[in-house]
Amino acid sequence: MQLNDLRPAEGAKKARKRVGRGNSSGHGTYSGRGVNGQLSRSGGGKGPNFEGGQMKLSMRLPKLPGFRNVNTVRFAPVNVERLDAVFSDGDVVDGASLVAKGVIKDEAVPVKVLGQGNLTKKLIVRVDAVSASATSKIEAAGGKVEPQC
Repeated sequence: MQLNDLRPAEGAKKARKRVGRGNSSGHGTYSGRGVNGQLSRSGGGKGPNFEGGQMKLSMRLPKLPGFRNVNTVRFAPVNVERLDAVFSDGDVVDGASLVAKGVIKDEAVPVKVLGQGNLTKKLIVRVDAVSASATSKIEAAGGKVEPQC
C-alpha cells in the first residue's frame, strides 16, 4: 500500500448541498426556504437572543455601575524590603535584573517600587515608577532613583 492509494471509506465524504443552482439540481427556485415568510427572506429569523417575546436574558440581568478603563496601566508592585532581600549593595535594579532574580515574571510588565519595609543597601533603581516613600527610603540608604532609559 502506498500513500497515493489511500482513499476515504465509502460514504465518508458527502457532497455539500448546493442550493439555488437551477431546478435540475433539485434545490432550485426557492432553494429549500419555502415560498413566503420571515425565514424565506435574506437575513430572516429572530436571532440567537430571541426568547419568544419574553424579555431576553441580557436585559434581565442587573447592570453594574461604572466601567473598566481599557487604558489603565497595571504595574507589578515590588516593595523595598523585597529589593533589600534579593539585591546586594551597589546593584542596578531594572526590569531585566528583577526577572533574573525571580522577583517578577515578565520584563514587559511595568514595575512600580513601593515603600513597604526597610532598605539597608545602596541601590540604583531604574524602573517605570517609584512611590514617594520608596524614593525617600532608597535615597536615605545612599542609593538613587534614575529615570528608565
